Amino acid sequence: MTSADIPDGFEPLLRKSPLTEPWEPLYSKKTDKAVIIGLRLAKPHTNGRGLIHGGLIAALADNAMGYSCAQATGWTTSFVTVSLSVDFVGSAEIGRWCSIESDVIKTGKTICFAQCLVRADDAVIARASGTFRVVPKKG
Repeated sequence: MTSADIPDGFEPLLRKSPLTEPWEPLYSKKTDKAVIIGLRLAKPHTNGRGLIHGGLIAALADNAMGYSCAQATGWTTSFVTVSLSVDFVGSAEIGRWCSIESDVIKTGKTICFAQCLVRADDAVIARASGTFRVVPKKG
């Protein structure tokens, strides 16, 4: 994949996890309010019909919202998912640019609420909302 295939402002995602490793390369772009995750859809991201897999959408929405909660609190604490809701409203095929764009609704001392839209190119294909519990970072 060439850099021409990646929209401006996106860089390799620095926060790696064993779950997302098979889906690499993943990208991110930080804004003042969120961490946007992006990827160019390929075969490892699809179901048996060659369309983006709902499990991938759910996992990356969870990551993007959690990272956005962390950014909203200055990366001073960690978060774990309490609840996650995803509505699938479209689909996408291999080759499309997929972005997960979060919005932090409210942060508190113990809970953070966020939502996101998942887009394939410019079409919304899913929306998600999540509730995250604050977990103090270990010393």
